Amino acid sequence: MVLGVLLLGLLITAIPAGAAEKSKAGMDVESIDDLFGSPAPATKKPAAKTDPTNIPAAAPQGEPAVTPGISTPVAPEPVPPSQLSPSEPHLTGFYQNDLAYTYAGQKHWSRFNNTLDLATQGRTAGGAAWKLGGRINYDPIYDLADTYPQAVRKDQRFEAMIREAYMDFSAGDWDFRLGRQHVIWGEMVGLFFADVVSAKDMRQLVLPDFDIIRIPQWAARAEYFQGDFHVEGVWIPYMSYDNIGKPGAEFYPFNPPAVTGFQTVIASEKQPVGLGEAAYGARLSYLMEGWDVSGFYYTANDPSAAFSRQIALLPTPTITYQPIHERIHQLGATLGKDLGPMVLKAEAIYTKDKLFNTTNATDADGLVKQNMLDYIVGLEWSFPQETRFNVQFFQRWFPSHDAGIVPDKTESGVSLLFSTLALHPRLEPKILLLRSLNRDDWSAQFKLTWKLDGNWRLATGIDIFAGPPTGLFGAFDDKDRVYTEVRYSF
Repeated sequence: MVLGVLLLGLLITAIPAGAAEKSKAGMDVESIDDLFGSPAPATKKPAAKTDPTNIPAAAPQGEPAVTPGISTPVAPEPVPPSQLSPSEPHLTGFYQNDLAYTYAGQKHWSRFNNTLDLATQGRTAGGAAWKLGGRINYDPIYDLADTYPQAVRKDQRFEAMIREAYMDFSAGDWDFRLGRQHVIWGEMVGLFFADVVSAKDMRQLVLPDFDIIRIPQWAARAEYFQGDFHVEGVWIPYMSYDNIGKPGAEFYPFNPPAVTGFQTVIASEKQPVGLGEAAYGARLSYLMEGWDVSGFYYTANDPSAAFSRQIALLPTPTITYQPIHERIHQLGATLGKDLGPMVLKAEAIYTKDKLFNTTNATDADGLVKQNMLDYIVGLEWSFPQETRFNVQFFQRWFPSHDAGIVPDKTESGVSLLFSTLALHPRLEPKILLLRSLNRDDWSAQFKLTWKLDGNWRLATGIDIFAGPPTGLFGAFDDKDRVYTEVRYSF
């Protein structure tokens, strides 16, 4: 019944005008084309002009382009500043509505978020490019219901933030970007591995699109291009950290078990700031005979929080946990290769001094430092009608494993993704499965997207979690949900 209500609300919200006209004309629905609309007839495009001012338009925000091969880093042709002219600023962005109902455990409406993302960009007379963007979120669920604690409602009811806000300029073969920006060093399907610089909004776990999850950093970045060789350096004087929300939120990452005779308190998060807490790193990449290879070093306070523990016996026996961030060091590498019928991608990261909670009750703060190696290997096949199949194997290995931490010495997992437009050119079903090979811990995400005429996109889906309480997904075993999305891009 709930799913029917969601679908009905989605259709009422954004049913295309063309469908309404067909209804008025008394047309019967006799095929899937009648229901979802026939694709626009292909038009013969004129040959592109060889005008150096012809610049391909960017893909709509939130719809990343998918190519069967590996992109080739190419040095941009330098243009003398005297030939550059200022461009008129233009506005881009999207509006998105997300509606979700949690049907497992305590049934409740868990999301009715409305996002407005706006950005404008242009170029100065001196040749410097700039971009300024912001995002506003409002979720009336936190006004209409008292399901969540007051701190959660205050945190997730309304927020306004600066997204990308930077200036680009060049000097010879060097490009520079100053300001709040995305620095993306890796991307796999449904998971984050080599993408170590980005902070993430984890209040909806990893369920939204990555353009919703990623949080830009205030950074200075320099890039050098020479043929197929690329060097990149980044310095972040003011760190942004993962947004985990407040205790009691739908996907809060830490829920310690109750201890008899003690009350449990989760204190405010401690996020180090200042030049002494700056992050920095460098990345080298090279394209050789179709192999796209990169390596990097990066050090920062860990964007993801660890929870330190303090025990007090007076005046009231209390266990206090506090989210903290301490410095880690990371060495990583990425690999990409178009193998003809499939594309190979791999990422590996060695992390030093990451904090993990320990079950050792005698440990002073309940945390131990661990070094670990994470790697992932993925293969993707593309078929006609934009059918896509992706499989990934990933693993985490602790060279000096502490017996008190929850993960095993070696943790392994797999993921499967399947999507297709074979049913209809505007209708895309997608299935993403993630599973641990160490324990019965898994998630399944089913999504059906309807790409309407113009810039509208509608979707409905279901997210399922299962596993033990200490598992990555089992911790949210009672958070299974159905949802709808409506997005308008411009």
